[in-house]
Amino acid sequence: MATVTPDASQQEPELKIVEDATCTFCGCVCDDIELTVKGHEITQAKRACVLGKAWFLNHSVDDRPSCLIKGQPASVEEGIERAAQILTQSRYPLMYGLSDTTTESQRVAVSIADWVGANVDTTTSVCHGPSGMAFQGVGEVTCSLGEVRNRGDMIIFWGSNPAESHPRHFTRYSLMPKGMFVPNGRKDRTCVVIDVRKTKSANTADIFIQLKPRSDFEALWTLRALCAGVELEAEQVLADTGVELAVWQDLMDRMKDSRFGVFFFGMGLTMTRGKHANTEALLALTRDMNQHTRFVCKPNRGHGNVTGADNVVAWRTGYPFGVNLARGYPRFNPGEYTASDVLARGEADAAIIIASDPMANFSEPARQHLKSIPYIAFDPKETPTTRNAEVAFTVATYGINVPGTVYRMDDIPIPLRPAFDCHHPSDLEILQGIEARVQEIRAQGLVSSEEGSSLRPARELADGGIAE
Repeated sequence: MATVTPDASQQEPELKIVEDATCTFCGCVCDDIELTVKGHEITQAKRACVLGKAWFLNHSVDDRPSCLIKGQPASVEEGIERAAQILTQSRYPLMYGLSDTTTESQRVAVSIADWVGANVDTTTSVCHGPSGMAFQGVGEVTCSLGEVRNRGDMIIFWGSNPAESHPRHFTRYSLMPKGMFVPNGRKDRTCVVIDVRKTKSANTADIFIQLKPRSDFEALWTLRALCAGVELEAEQVLADTGVELAVWQDLMDRMKDSRFGVFFFGMGLTMTRGKHANTEALLALTRDMNQHTRFVCKPNRGHGNVTGADNVVAWRTGYPFGVNLARGYPRFNPGEYTASDVLARGEADAAIIIASDPMANFSEPARQHLKSIPYIAFDPKETPTTRNAEVAFTVATYGINVPGTVYRMDDIPIPLRPAFDCHHPSDLEILQGIEARVQEIRAQGLVSSEEGSSLRPARELADGGIAE
């Protein structure tokens, strides 16, 4: 009897295991995930948290065209050309997003912004932007999450709820793991949660302190005073913070008795009344505590590579977000050069949105202005932002389809090990194409400007440009 060989298209997809894969859903960037991949589907994600499992197991490649121009399918090359024309013809372009892509893509994006004299802003401006401002004003006493795991015996979460936002934070880094100097894990650690409401994280704490809303600044300065041995009036402290002075004194005594204390803070601190002043107070308190014992302070970052975005923009421009490059050198002024403000005031005349969805979460004036100007959008999925874009690129997902580098919330670079290939191009490939075309157009503009062309001449590196 003849043997019938099944058609290749009917064969079972190949099964493979990807070890030490990296989850880019949140700032923990867990790099110990084991993925089971069947064809173009991830069927299992061992060691991933509930958010990580949703990130991996619900992933599917969008079947939209890789490029749409005004909603119509187009080639990627046509999209690159149109994007380059939009950016070079703009007088005040805006670049925003960057927090959910690789460091390599972020680097090219900042180069494009420099070539066209754009505003560069990341999603940091609407979450931990005040932290970046405070770091520049006060400085940061810092460490890696590995040091927290091995040394931290006093863990304080201020305005942060990792039980819901970073589910593996407790088990992998801060509370549960047994470390070199905390061999009994959770039993060797004291956990304190300070917040305006009782969150799920508070249920795991040894001490929960519920602040009066909008009193973080007063609470932090109360602790700074107690750290310095300043006598305070109990009635005034209670009125200012909603917490008894004795509670703050007990906390300070415990902090001074610890061997390695850690503050983790979130948007509950940075985006309430006081903003960067709150973070400055916390950083100053951390510095004060080092006169008595070892204390460090770290923000609990949200997006998978928002820390990388801050690092790349900072090492290319000197500032972490909200940077204007229109004059050929970087200028930093949050509120003036941050994306939501630039759009709400109707100033930008073009934009490039990378791995972000401002049409879904910016203010109404900002959304309406963005809708009225030509802009380019990059995203693996269809979003309100891609639907309104003049040029919309459907790109491969970083960490699942695309290799590269991301930064964990403690500024440690982590390599990506993709699960399977994707027919969509990576945003790095497209951004490199846009940069090359922008350079060509600007070179032509340098010649044409002598003949009265409206194109602005290209800046020479000697004049302060940072593009390569």
